[in-house]
Amino acid sequence: MSVRVATHKRFMALFSLLGAICATPAWAAHGYAEYGDLKYPAGFSNFGYLNPKAPIGGMLLLGNPDRRTSFDKFNPFTIKGTSAPGLNQLVFESLLITSWDETASGYGLLADDVTVAPDELSVTFHINPRARFSNGDRVRASDVKYSYDMLMGKGASPAYRSMTADVAKVTVVDASTIRYDFKRKNKELPLIVGGLPVFSPKWGKGSGKPDDPDGGKDVAFDKLTFQDPIASGPYVIERFDPSRGITFRRNPDYWGRDLNVRRGSFNFERIQYKLYKDETARLEAFKAGEYDAMVEYRAKNWAKSYVGVKFRSGELIKSEFPHRNGAGMQGFVMNLRRPLFQDLRVRKALALALDFEWLNRQLFYGAYRRLDSYFANSELAASDSLTGTPSKGELTLLEPLRSKLDPEVFGVLSAPPSTDPPSSLRDNLRQARRLLAQAGWTYTDGALRNSKGEPFVFEMLDDGGAMSRVMAAYARNLEKLGIQVNQRMTDFALYQKRLEEFDFDMISLRFPDSQSPGNELKDRFGSAAADEAGSDNVIGLKSPAVDALIDDVLRADNRDELVTASRALDRVLMHGCYVIPHWYSASHRVAYNKNLMYPDRLPYYYSAEAWVLTAWWRMPESPPIGC
Repeated sequence: MSVRVATHKRFMALFSLLGAICATPAWAAHGYAEYGDLKYPAGFSNFGYLNPKAPIGGMLLLGNPDRRTSFDKFNPFTIKGTSAPGLNQLVFESLLITSWDETASGYGLLADDVTVAPDELSVTFHINPRARFSNGDRVRASDVKYSYDMLMGKGASPAYRSMTADVAKVTVVDASTIRYDFKRKNKELPLIVGGLPVFSPKWGKGSGKPDDPDGGKDVAFDKLTFQDPIASGPYVIERFDPSRGITFRRNPDYWGRDLNVRRGSFNFERIQYKLYKDETARLEAFKAGEYDAMVEYRAKNWAKSYVGVKFRSGELIKSEFPHRNGAGMQGFVMNLRRPLFQDLRVRKALALALDFEWLNRQLFYGAYRRLDSYFANSELAASDSLTGTPSKGELTLLEPLRSKLDPEVFGVLSAPPSTDPPSSLRDNLRQARRLLAQAGWTYTDGALRNSKGEPFVFEMLDDGGAMSRVMAAYARNLEKLGIQVNQRMTDFALYQKRLEEFDFDMISLRFPDSQSPGNELKDRFGSAAADEAGSDNVIGLKSPAVDALIDDVLRADNRDELVTASRALDRVLMHGCYVIPHWYSASHRVAYNKNLMYPDRLPYYYSAEAWVLTAWWRMPESPPIGC
């Protein structure tokens, strides 16, 4: 539901007078929509993509959800270390929960009422009196404030501080009410603060008994390791082995089981993650029936490896599920903190050496489309423009920044280089050589060198995942230009550490998609985040023009303004050639055991992993595989 403000002049005059006496809200509702209205009315039964009649029981067995092969903590909110999988979805909750069939709407979870002030400079949440932590304590406004303070403090991911930079203060109004005041209007902020995790101040508090774990002493938030989280989610940790996996058990006293936003979700009695040493071991374990479901991101595996006795017998099934997610951006990211990549001509030359069409034919079995935007597969993409040139609305935002932008930004948006006829890799490399020469790089003594005689050498960092063959093919093309590429493979922990410290030349990375971009853009592309270790600004981008356009996105009052501002930002980012775009698929590839079931109606905007965890169930009378 959008903020409703009365427009009648006499009423507004009266409202202003009364506002000095009591803060009458513009509206109060069961949820909040950034733009437009909420899809689900007050008192709705359940989300349409969930099955409220799904049976509850059994175990869901899963493998590594990502590249982590071990973990060393239960706190997913701090920078240092690697947290166990599943914690965010299963253990922690927030004031609001987003809907998967709307672009930017949140409904009450821990909160049962959301009130936005008439001037849109604050939001107030009332906490559901039934809400309880796993230790039985009632969730209070002071707990929400404590959680916020911890997320803003030492050791927490800087993404939280960046996303909430426009929060002026947080006030505990009473035991069940909390208010967030904003520095300026920002329609996304009610969703941002409503989506922050909430946990008990007792998490990490010692018993005072010397014989207890940690000597009975308190443990600081940023030092928490294997202290059981005290949160309000539907599951608690049952057992774990940091190098082998973790098992979650459904909390029999879970407070929210009858909420409409939870009806039909989290239908397994237990959920277990098994950790395998690498992707090959994980895939072979799935084919052997060691766990229930696997989301596949490698086109070659999907085309060639999901075969065998269990697939032929029907015990294992492979399916593709459509979605409407924006594709976001994935690509080879250049670290602008390195002098080597600071010249736009060099970055354009490096982009010309990637032969997507060859990769798609030879390695991907034609499964992908080329990315051409940071908001690909959505109306937010600059490439979605019919003419390719900035619209009138975009020009309104871009013109004040003209002195800070390359004139080409105001022309037709260039598509990523292609080798489809009449283009060719030979032509692209010839163009790359011209750009490199203009930037002062010439081929001398068997290598591409600058005026000081220094060779063009850089490292491509990978954690040994699916990118190794792609990197090798790309490196071969760069060698034709006289550029030396050193491929460096590390384990996930070292890779993550180097990424957080910005200690890399070039990496392969995916920026998460969003149908309603907002405050996360500051952390991803904002100048202030470029030098903050652990931020998402891995590019090292410091651009006053980009900062201004991010502000335009945040100031958007309606969907049309958001689209215009996002396209203008996208146009500038794409022109900067900070990332060499990869590819995307418009469907999720999931292989699963035949005894798993899912709702007939699919959500629109969802991740496959979260969908399996949240919406699926096990067919009654079917034991989990391996038992």
